[in-house]
This record gives sequence, structure tokens and C-alpha cells, in this order.
Amino acid sequence: MGLTEWAYSLSESLLSEPLPRRWAHSLGVAKRARSLSPILGGDAELLEAAAVLHDIGYSPAIAATGFHPLDGARFLRDQESADDRVVCLVAHHSCALLEAEERGLRGELESEFELERSELVDALLYCDMTTTPDGTPTTPADRLDEIVQRYGPDTIVGRFIQRAAPEIHAASTRIEGRLANSGAGG
Repeated sequence: MGLTEWAYSLSESLLSEPLPRRWAHSLGVAKRARSLSPILGGDAELLEAAAVLHDIGYSPAIAATGFHPLDGARFLRDQESADDRVVCLVAHHSCALLEAEERGLRGELESEFELERSELVDALLYCDMTTTPDGTPTTPADRLDEIVQRYGPDTIVGRFIQRAAPEIHAASTRIEGRLANSGAGG
């Protein structure tokens, strides 16, 4: 079984029944990741696998700390012996260090999981932040607004996402620039 086939199967098994909307989002993020293949070269499959797996830490079957990037990455590492690069992308997706800081878990996240190359971190962040909770395309600005409205501005997630907004916009701009320069469009 190839990396992406395994990733889709695992993600579906953890998310589709208990969290169908989260599963739809994960499928949309993976579809967005496939659209970036012109700028990813040999890392296209890696990014697609990380994209479909990025939210498995929400699954009731594996949630332990309540911080989904850490729970998902630990599960992938400890239970699945997954590719280290996929694990690290899941652990650090979408400015996870900032949310970990809000939750008092930054030290654990940093000590257990290395940051992947910045181009791939940017790419996964872009895919996540340009996909709605239902899996359809959106803009980073609309996605940020939706997250703040859904969680509330004064919650852990609301505070973190507002702090992360400048980096989310910067990463999105970098990815869009790479796409434009590659002739692939957006």
C-alpha cells in the first residue's frame, strides 16, 4: 500500500463516522494539496498524506491531550510507525506551536517533533487555511473569520488563530507566489 493510500484509509477509519464534517474538511485539504503538486516536486505525495491526516487527533479514538496536532502526531509515531516527515508535518500544522503555547504544551511539541522544511509547512498551512470545515475552497481571510466565529475570540483557539493570522497570510502569499511563478496558477 502506498503512502497516500494508507493515509486516506487511516484518516477515514478515524474520522468518517465519529466526525464526518472533519473528514470532509480533511478530504478538501488533501485535494488542495494535490493542486500544489507543480511546486512540490518529489514531496507532493508526502504533503497529500499529511494533509489528509492533519486532523486525526480530533478522533475520539486517539484524542488524549485535547490538542489535536500533538495527539495526531503521537498516534502516527507510536501506533502507526508513520513516516517521520508526515508525523512532523501533522505535529506542526497551521502554526501549532502558537496554539501549543496557549495550552501550555509548547515544550512538549517542540521537544518531541522537529519542524519540517518551511516550504512544506507553508504548503500544509495554505491547504488547511484555504479549505472550509465542509471541505470547499475558501480564502485565508474568510477561514480565519470562520474559526474566530465558531470558537469565539476569547477562547484558546480564538486567541491562537488571531495571533497566527499574520503568519497564515504570509504563508498563503508565499505559496500563491510560488504557484504563480510556476505557471500553475492558483
